[in-house]
Amino acid sequence: MPDQPQPSLPSGSSVAERLAAVRARIAAAADAAGRDPGEVRLLVATKTQPAEAVLEALAAGVDLIGENRVQELVAKAPAVADRVADGSLEVHMIGHLQRNKINQVLATATGLETLDSLDLARAISDRCVRDDRTGDRALDVMVQVNVTGEASKSGVVPADAGALATAVAALPGLRLTGFMTIGARLDDTSEQTVRAGFARLRAVRDEVVASGAPGTAGATALSMGMTGDLHLAVAEGATVVRVGTAVFGPRPTQPAR
Repeated sequence: MPDQPQPSLPSGSSVAERLAAVRARIAAAADAAGRDPGEVRLLVATKTQPAEAVLEALAAGVDLIGENRVQELVAKAPAVADRVADGSLEVHMIGHLQRNKINQVLATATGLETLDSLDLARAISDRCVRDDRTGDRALDVMVQVNVTGEASKSGVVPADAGALATAVAALPGLRLTGFMTIGARLDDTSEQTVRAGFARLRAVRDEVVASGAPGTAGATALSMGMTGDLHLAVAEGATVVRVGTAVFGPRPTQPAR
């Protein structure tokens, strides 16, 4: 698949205009892969963005946002609380989660995409059970898989992902929805290598879903692909792509407060 050019927008473009361009890229990538564009959700990554920018994105139709840092997740929570409460917005934690921040995430997020150990899963499950967050109120979680083998990236190795996912799916208070990865940097490697990593995640997902293990049948989501490589991720089956800078422009130098 040839590299997908990114549309050139004026520096003063609005968030709505940038969103439209991103959605057009997703649709073009899906069409090129013979997929229905409706199969791919856009998660808008709000790292370092102020609440005002996030609200502008919501006004333009965004229904799924993701935050990398717990501190920012908590700080922006009041601005989006009404949308979360009425079910029109999902908020996912897409950064590494430390055990001492579990309570804060459970109070503000509807999903966690970066579950990478059974110890962490058990700790979250215990908190969910304690708070009666089970059944229909269970926390949506994805298992993060490190498909590149880079030490700088979090996630379980692909060979262990199936066993972790099966164990997570059996825990009360957690609903396994799929798998997430951070691909290789397209600037540092070839499109073939990036696609191979995404294909590896898809293979992990397919194996788990086909296993018949309790709680795994619905774990079909694949959260992979960002601003620069979303076309490759869509070609390999992504159901969620995480985009930040293409929506908001260059990040502010200071974290949002």
